[in-house]
Amino acid sequence: MSETPGPRHSDLLTIGQLGKRSGLAASALRYYESLGLIEATRTTGGQRRYTRATLRRIAFVRAAQRVGLSLDEARTALDRLPERPAPSGAEWDAVAASWQNRIDEQIAELERLKSKLTGCIGCGCLSLTRCALYNLGDRAAEAGPGARYLLTRDPATGPEPTTPDVTPCGAR
Repeated sequence: MSETPGPRHSDLLTIGQLGKRSGLAASALRYYESLGLIEATRTTGGQRRYTRATLRRIAFVRAAQRVGLSLDEARTALDRLPERPAPSGAEWDAVAASWQNRIDEQIAELERLKSKLTGCIGCGCLSLTRCALYNLGDRAAEAGPGARYLLTRDPATGPEPTTPDVTPCGAR
């Protein structure tokens, strides 16, 4: 008798087992499957079964999300990896290197935020009408305090500014 190719039934995980091992809800696993991030086989009764290698894929997706990648970007990165269960160290390194720019951009953004936050706390204003950190680009703030869109006659065009200039925090 020849052995059927593929994983043995005892090596497959139910959606509940995969959820428990990965820390994700079954609904999240079904969503990941719908996006093509993970794959399931079906039993004759239609129940999902996952290989143990799916745990590695989920860990990869979660790491990608922590770096700031979208689920689409994580799928693209996964698509560059081989189908076998465990990519080589060099293959993982290539994917991780592609994330380096994203990490560097996030660090730079956090540094900019840190400097703005420190300056804003230093000036002490924390004003919703003047603060460049908390009110960046807020057109309604230029018209004064309160529910400006409710107070204006034409909400489609926005409130009419009542002050000629709004000075950002720290620029006084």
